[in-house]
Amino acid sequence: MGSKLVSSLVRLLFLGFLAFIVFYGDHFNVSFAYPHKGLFDNIYVRLFKICLFLLIVIELLRVYYYGVVKNPTPSKLVGNIATLFVPLVLLFVALEIVFMFIAQSQEGGLTLASHIWFERYWPPMTGDYRDTPKTDTLGKKKVLLVGDSFTAGHGLKSADERFGNVLGQKLGDKQYVTYNLGISGSDTRDEYKRLVKFGVKPDVLVLQYFPNDIEKVAHDHGLVPTGFTPYSDVPRAFQSLFIKSYLFNYLYWQFPHGNFAPFDNYARTAYGTPAIINDHLSDLNQFVEYAKANNSRLYVVLFPFVHDLKRSAEYTKPVVDFFQKSNVPVLEVGNLIGDIEIKDRVVGRNDGHASPIVNQRVGEALFKLVQTNPGVAQASSSN
Repeated sequence: MGSKLVSSLVRLLFLGFLAFIVFYGDHFNVSFAYPHKGLFDNIYVRLFKICLFLLIVIELLRVYYYGVVKNPTPSKLVGNIATLFVPLVLLFVALEIVFMFIAQSQEGGLTLASHIWFERYWPPMTGDYRDTPKTDTLGKKKVLLVGDSFTAGHGLKSADERFGNVLGQKLGDKQYVTYNLGISGSDTRDEYKRLVKFGVKPDVLVLQYFPNDIEKVAHDHGLVPTGFTPYSDVPRAFQSLFIKSYLFNYLYWQFPHGNFAPFDNYARTAYGTPAIINDHLSDLNQFVEYAKANNSRLYVVLFPFVHDLKRSAEYTKPVVDFFQKSNVPVLEVGNLIGDIEIKDRVVGRNDGHASPIVNQRVGEALFKLVQTNPGVAQASSSN
């Protein structure tokens, strides 16, 4: 019996070391590599972790069996501690495995549950874009939607719910083909680079705008947003547990952290500083010039912070004024959703992106705008 106990302890130590490498290998430049890592949580990696957990549990039970249950002279203290410890470990492992399959979208895509959500709902993809390959394009008008996570459809389980897809459905696929160039975290400069790199010359170009698109320009001027750092409100000794554990990570993000006030001050400063806003408008003007050069009809869809429509409109007024002076039609989403309750404007409690009903309204309104307003290229030529 002693040899069985020793062999189980050796295997348990080995499995514990292997588990440490699997969960904390990134500290030693050891990690799993798979497509879209950092956005997706690979199911096969999770299954490997589950197998590792189960093997550890088996060896732990063997140690308990040979060391306590079958031990003729067990230490009473050790036995009591083991009898309390082993069920707690079993409960933790069981819950950890369950939460490895719970998906929940989260605004910044920081959580383990959000990585599961992306793997489950984001595909199919064409390259880096949440889009399907376009094959039947000959003779059709090209519609390009360029933007960030709102264009990509962050938090929407089906790509068909996005405002861009609603527009494409209403335009029909006989005369139009719609490309979605939405990337989460993208800003104005990145969007323009991707537009030029994409290579398809659009007949209709839709630029989606969000109030944080000014951040990189502001950063160049030394203005950096300050706010909450994830997990900083957890004691340092336990931070790693809340980052690595699916169970504790999920529980942590069910509670509010930080507040909006720091970004409010940041946005007011960024949009109110002449040097910053002028550089930002210069970046936006590249889209206007691109549309003129390619005879494209340019439209702008401006999404607000859905929890505070009035404040968002104050931030972005210089942007709206700029596009209107450039004869570019602007669809201000805030004007479309004022009658919708805040909880129904967003996709979830941890995700402030636009809900399906908001996307539906935006897509329908954008379709009407495209049908009735010629856009910048035609307006410029007629003038």
